[in-house]
Amino acid sequence: MEKVMQELGKSLTDQDVNSLAAQHFESQQDLENKWSNELKQSTAIQKQEYQEWVIKLHQDLKNPNNSSLSEEIKVQPSQFRESVEANGRIYEEQRKLEESFTIHLGAQLKTMHNLRLLRADMLDFCKHKRNHRSGVKLHRLQTALSLYSTSLCGLVLLVDNRINSYSGIKRDFATVCQECTDFHFPRIEEQLEVVQQVVLYARTQRRSKLKESHDSGNRNGGSDDKTKNSDRNYLNILPGEFYITRHSNLSEIHVAFHLCVDDNVKSGNITARDPAIMGLRNILKVCCTHDITTISIPLLLVHDMSEEMTIPWCLRRAELVFKCVKGFMMEMASWDGGVSRTVQFLVPQSISEEMFYQLSNMLPQIFRVSSTLTLTSKH
Repeated sequence: MEKVMQELGKSLTDQDVNSLAAQHFESQQDLENKWSNELKQSTAIQKQEYQEWVIKLHQDLKNPNNSSLSEEIKVQPSQFRESVEANGRIYEEQRKLEESFTIHLGAQLKTMHNLRLLRADMLDFCKHKRNHRSGVKLHRLQTALSLYSTSLCGLVLLVDNRINSYSGIKRDFATVCQECTDFHFPRIEEQLEVVQQVVLYARTQRRSKLKESHDSGNRNGGSDDKTKNSDRNYLNILPGEFYITRHSNLSEIHVAFHLCVDDNVKSGNITARDPAIMGLRNILKVCCTHDITTISIPLLLVHDMSEEMTIPWCLRRAELVFKCVKGFMMEMASWDGGVSRTVQFLVPQSISEEMFYQLSNMLPQIFRVSSTLTLTSKH
C-alpha cells in the first residue's frame, strides 16, 4: 500500500489504489476467519480433553491403590519452594502493600467480617501465576470446584457506558479471560452479546413507557425533555448500572461486576447518592442473594491516578466509600441474616506508600475493629 500511495498520480490511478485496498481487506478477513476457526477448534478440543481429565481424576481418586493420575496432582516440596520464591520475587518487584482488619458490625447480633486494604492492580486477581504448568492446572481445578459453593469471589470493574471489550480496562480484562479456555461458561464476547440483547430489550420497554407518559403529559401540558434524553444512546447503559460476567478460568474470581461510571467520579464533590455509590450498594445486594462472600472494590472509584487526585481528594473519597460500604454491610444483615464476608479495598499501584498508610489508619476509625483481649490471673 505504501508503494502504491507513492506512485499515485504517476503510474497508478485511484482505481488501482481502491483495487489493492479491496484485496488487502479481503485477505485480512480471510486470515481473521482462519485463525478464528482454528481458535474455536482448539477450544473445543481443550474442553473435551479437560472433561476427560477430570473424569479420570475422579475415578482415580476413588481407587487410591491404582493411582495413575494422583502423581500428577501432587506438588513436590522443591516445586513448592521454587513457586514461593518466584512469587516472592514478583511481589518484591511490584511492592504490593496490604493491611488486614477484622471488624464486627450490627447492633444486637454482631457479625464478623474481614476487611483488606491492598495496593494492587484489579486484574492481579484474574491472572494465573504461570510458574509451573501443573500449578496452573491445579489452581484452575480449585476454582472450578468452588463454582457451586456458597463462598464465591467477585470483583468490581469500572467501565464506560458501552457494552464491549474494545477499550481500556475492558480490553485488558477480556485479554486475561482469553488467555486460557473457559471450560464452563460461554466466552466473554458471547456473554456480552447476551447483555446487549437484554439492555436493548430493557431500553425498548422503558422508551415505550416513557413515550406513553410523554403522550399523556403533552395532553396535560407536560414537557418532552425526558423522552428526548431516553431516545439518545438508548443502547448504552447509564452510570450506576452494571452487568455481570461469569468465569471459571480466572485465578481467584468467579464473577465480574462491570459498573458503569462517568467522568463525574473524578470530581471531588460526589455524595452518597451518586450513581456509582448506589451501584456499589446494588452490587453488594447481588452478593448477598448469590453467595458471593468475597468482593474486591476499587476504593477511590478509579483504576488509575491522575493529576487532580490530590491527597485531600483521596482522603475525602476514601472516607466516603468506607462510610457508605459500612452502611451497606450493616444493611446486609437484614438481606441475608448476617453472613461473614471479606471485602477487599484496592487502591491503584501508582499511589504512594505514605498515602496508603494514611488510608490504612482511616479504616479502623470508621469501622469497629476487633481488639485482642489480654487475660491475666489475679494472683
